[in-house]
Amino acid sequence: MSDADSGAGDNDPETVQINIRLTRSFLEDIDATWKEQGFNSRSEFLRHIARDAVKNPDFSREGWKQVATSEHGLRTGETELVSREEIIAMIDEDVDDR
Repeated sequence: MSDADSGAGDNDPETVQINIRLTRSFLEDIDATWKEQGFNSRSEFLRHIARDAVKNPDFSREGWKQVATSEHGLRTGETELVSREEIIAMIDEDVDDR
């Protein structure tokens, strides 16, 4: 964990610590993302995205795979940016397919 994670929420009896295994490169991506997005810590960022995933289950695992694939393509130069409207259409298609 990063230094920014230490001690946060340790005194809250409702808080439970969990452990997960990630590849080093994925953890590096997570760390870059939480810092870029202005979160105070890795833990705060992970709680936020977990809460969002639980509260908004309409965005499916397949949708997340598409986002990850697109992000990889952008980083490697294999794909180009898509418009906001195209993204909304893809999400709507995913929801309609349920």
